[in-house]
Amino acid sequence: MNTHLMSNQIVYHLRPTESNDESFLLNVYANTRTEEMALVNWSDEQKAAFLRMQFDAQTKHYLANYPSAEYYIILWEGKSTGRLILEPTSESLLIMDIALLPEFRNQGIGQTIIKDLMNKARQDNVPLILRVEFFNPAVQLYARLGFVKTREVNSVYQEMIWYPNTN
Repeated sequence: MNTHLMSNQIVYHLRPTESNDESFLLNVYANTRTEEMALVNWSDEQKAAFLRMQFDAQTKHYLANYPSAEYYIILWEGKSTGRLILEPTSESLLIMDIALLPEFRNQGIGQTIIKDLMNKARQDNVPLILRVEFFNPAVQLYARLGFVKTREVNSVYQEMIWYPNTN
């Protein structure tokens, strides 16, 4: 997966992450937690330390539990705009994470990527799976695209699946 062009003319590129992408990836991660961090009465330094600890823990968890995962930087109009983490297997295509920086959200980039992943899942004849926080506005997008909630993973996340034979 490298360059994609959809009917809405959104062109993006995926490139594998490199060791020098860590600060960008931390920034993307931190921006997914902005609302949560607004609720705590911590200093900026405390928030940064907490987010760093959480990012490191997530990274270690992914590396230990998803050894075949693929890590990408999402590029749009020549800019690093987000991250995509996938785990393709013979049974499914798991979107472990897709996140865009705030200034690139609601422009169709994420939807284009999801539709391309749906096409890949259709070609491979496997379900496309993702886990998303209950309160994440992207849940509505996933439902519109045909994903169905299959289970609650824990008190924060739900699993949604799109099956290639549904549309």
